[in-house]
Amino acid sequence: LFAGIISGVIGGIVVGIASGSNLGVSGPAAGLVVVVLLALENLGSWPAFLVSVVLAGFFQLLMGYAKAGFIVYFFPSSVIKGMLTGIGLLIILKQIPYALGFDSNTTGDLSSFQFSIDITVNYILKAWNALSYGAIFISFISLAILILWDTVLSKKNKFFQIIQAPIVVVIVGILLNQLYQFGFWELSLNQKNLVQIPVADSMLDFLKQLTHPDFSVLTQFSVWKIAMVLAIVASLETLLCVEATDKLDPHKRITPVNRELKAQGLGNLISGLLGGLPITQVIIRSSTNIKFGGKTKLSTILHGIFLLVAAAIIAPVINMIPLSCLASILIVVGYNLAKPALFKKMYQLGSEQFIPFIATVIGILATDLLKGIIIGIVFGLFFTLKHSYRNAYEIKKITQNENGDNIYHLVLAEEVSFFNKKNITQALDAIPSGSKVVIDCSNSKTIAYDVLELIDDFKENAEYKHIEVQTIDFLNFRD
Repeated sequence: LFAGIISGVIGGIVVGIASGSNLGVSGPAAGLVVVVLLALENLGSWPAFLVSVVLAGFFQLLMGYAKAGFIVYFFPSSVIKGMLTGIGLLIILKQIPYALGFDSNTTGDLSSFQFSIDITVNYILKAWNALSYGAIFISFISLAILILWDTVLSKKNKFFQIIQAPIVVVIVGILLNQLYQFGFWELSLNQKNLVQIPVADSMLDFLKQLTHPDFSVLTQFSVWKIAMVLAIVASLETLLCVEATDKLDPHKRITPVNRELKAQGLGNLISGLLGGLPITQVIIRSSTNIKFGGKTKLSTILHGIFLLVAAAIIAPVINMIPLSCLASILIVVGYNLAKPALFKKMYQLGSEQFIPFIATVIGILATDLLKGIIIGIVFGLFFTLKHSYRNAYEIKKITQNENGDNIYHLVLAEEVSFFNKKNITQALDAIPSGSKVVIDCSNSKTIAYDVLELIDDFKENAEYKHIEVQTIDFLNFRD
């Protein structure tokens, strides 16, 4: 638990200061859960794993200086929107057990509760069979406050814009839990229904919880391999979240992606040295920041400072917060990411936008974040290849010459790949005997060797069909 707090503090303060993002918030990410668990199993100790985190940070710094952030621009906007929507739905599903008041004796430990629909549904069903009416009542009151604050109160008075609804929800949740202890409606919460973070008796005791890497394992190849995997996965997740956060930014500011990689690298390097989990920019935190009025990265930095103060000084107060009221806040965040209106808008944009979008959503729900994004990209590539297949050429005009012969002017596309071979073959085969054909390559920048070979064969066989062939700029690609 303390490793997560450390990475949250570093993600807020260190990455917040170094980053060029105005609204992005970094910290431990659910997308890295599987990687971390497998790495721990492989390396056998936490200090050995921390060496991989430090090296991953170093690799990310190198990627930033090598200007590798450009890869984010190869992700279609439909996939980015699908990622946001899928995460929104999973946030809602993941928080339902907490809103119902799960009991670890019946639902199991949720600390490794992953973003997977089968695991998620299983926990919801178990939580449903072990309802806590005290938690449900707090969830109901919390959702009512959040909805009322957003739809009515904040529009009537500026006071309700300054005081944010989540703060009120947390205070109300603590007060209700205190009332339960006095027999209010005979409702109650057990300790598992409350926040539980380590409590330090003093600053020295707090600092003793820090763990440091064991650099004696640097000679092990597996440490370097895990570091590279962490660097790649964390960088991809960060860059995707950067793109998604920029789309959510009301001012449409653009984050410098290479600087972000450097900031994340610095954050992971320090997190590994102090015993923290690996860090990425996290869309849940970032969208929450935007939803509740964040304007500059000062909110990111302050959140890291507040988290440090809370963990070091007021942990007993933090541990009084019911998980059900925090779940309600995140359910509202999830809804804002996955509004029904977005599904309607993407459908209206046509199949080329809607299919990659919905494939990404379903992929994330059925598997995990990165696999879902890959599924969405595959569908996006399908439409790209489909366009390439259809747009290999254009028959510009068909005219009659003075002898009454047909003239076919075949203009090849700017990029012609082997994938276009069939279409061009069909077009050339359809030219009747006794015609003249002009094959125009002047607009093309690249033509695949397979297509060049096809044109050569057509030229050789054309005399048998009494077809006169003229080429424009074809020899430029043969030399």
